[in-house]
Amino acid sequence: MTTGQFSRRKMLHGLGVTMALPWLESIAVPSEDSGSGEVAEQAPTRMAILFSGCGFHAQEWWARGQGPDLELGRVLQPLNEFRDRMVFIRGLYNEEALKGNIHSSQTGNLLSGAPLAAGGTIRSGTSVDQVVAQRIGHRTKLPSLVLGCEKANPSVHKNYSMLYSSHISWSSPTTPTPLEVYPALAFDQLFKDKAGRADQSVLDAVLSDAHDFRRHISRLDQQKLDEYLNSVREVETRIERAGRRGEMQGWRPTLTQPDLPRPKDGYPQDIVEHMRLMCEILVLAFQTDTTRVCTLKLNNDHGTLRFPHLGVDYMIHHLLSHSDTEDWLKVNQFFLEQMAWIARRLDSIQEGERTALDNSMIMLCSSMLNGHHDATKLPVVMIGGGGGIRGGQNLDYLADSNRQMCRLYLSMMGRMGVQLDRFGDATEPLPEVWESA
Repeated sequence: MTTGQFSRRKMLHGLGVTMALPWLESIAVPSEDSGSGEVAEQAPTRMAILFSGCGFHAQEWWARGQGPDLELGRVLQPLNEFRDRMVFIRGLYNEEALKGNIHSSQTGNLLSGAPLAAGGTIRSGTSVDQVVAQRIGHRTKLPSLVLGCEKANPSVHKNYSMLYSSHISWSSPTTPTPLEVYPALAFDQLFKDKAGRADQSVLDAVLSDAHDFRRHISRLDQQKLDEYLNSVREVETRIERAGRRGEMQGWRPTLTQPDLPRPKDGYPQDIVEHMRLMCEILVLAFQTDTTRVCTLKLNNDHGTLRFPHLGVDYMIHHLLSHSDTEDWLKVNQFFLEQMAWIARRLDSIQEGERTALDNSMIMLCSSMLNGHHDATKLPVVMIGGGGGIRGGQNLDYLADSNRQMCRLYLSMMGRMGVQLDRFGDATEPLPEVWESA
């Protein structure tokens, strides 16, 4: 079988399982823009948004210099190896978030800039990730992937619903996007068919099809396919192992009703394993083009996670954020390490002459600069080359009269192929982040 005879839409199939393929040189990639059947030369652009609640250490979130001289504060030290592919952004904010001055009122519109309803009403705005998903999501198996490492809190705090501080992704102004906190169920979203058999290994289900497919691709692509299948096996094994340890409690999908949710009788208790699995699932989703849009909420704003692996088990995350201690710095760096791991892993995946990181834009942000509720200048850092990000930059908009966070979102959407005249309170994009079109 000759190169190009397979379509990029080729999947590996098994009973109840559909597995998308990673980018392979032997497979033609149809152009999605022209509709003419032309073959695209590059993998698509992906967008990932990571969120860490309660901001960061007040004295250690900073960058100085530009380009090769870019220097990072201690919070950002885990990203040192990516300084030439990173953009540090200071001074952007959401004006509507300043009205309540509490966690919920600052987080509920972080990705939309929309006004929030207080009292018993839930109303925000459709978030940037879901605007993109609603416009280009038909091109992939999943329009978007919405992951979290801490469950939503449905209570009320100072007249604002805590759902605002528990969700960064909103499918509509009144609907937070369903948040998946169980790694096993997130894994199922990528590979298992809702109506199919789900009590078996994903990889075992597709091995026969994979062996047949492997005979018809180049030697280099055979190596890539083997590496990909091994990574799927590793994630699947780790989820199963963690489940046996009692760290991922709840049902396994069953033979007769694999699409029912598992009971809410607990979720991963090992935060290190939990976050890493969610990061790996994000990478798999991008590597296979199962989705091009993902949000990963590492914790809630006003959250209750503890970090015993750091020796910081005496205080929950929210309370710790009010003291700029070395322990708070350790927790901050732990969150930044997740971003660094994702970037490192994506950069190891070759897609033609580029890597998956070259084709991705990864943004990490919080709804306040620090635990003292300063939302007048949000912490933002981006890594990757997706859409033409110009790395090695330190951008400061604090003195700019137009410093809406939504200007960045307009730019990100444009680079994902979604062109809007306005979004939230912004009517013009933020061009400095990117290489010239």
